[in-house]
Amino acid sequence: MCLAIPAEVVSTDRESDKAIVSLAGIKKTVSTTLLDEVSVGDFVLVHVGYALHRLSPEEADRTLRLMEEAGLLVEEQREVSA
Repeated sequence: MCLAIPAEVVSTDRESDKAIVSLAGIKKTVSTTLLDEVSVGDFVLVHVGYALHRLSPEEADRTLRLMEEAGLLVEEQREVSA
């Protein structure tokens, strides 16, 4: 089973097709080569270092709430700005 996690894009580097994403204050560099366009403030699904799909802030929030309910994420860690 694979798990992709929603994270917010905080910076991008179009030359290298990379972005820095943030979830619960943890920042990670991911590849954006699988997406046509990514901008700061976008939410993306991240799996094994790749941004797989852009999603709305509302969808990111719903997914993170489900993860909280399943005990995979502590509520205080979740920060989604709509």
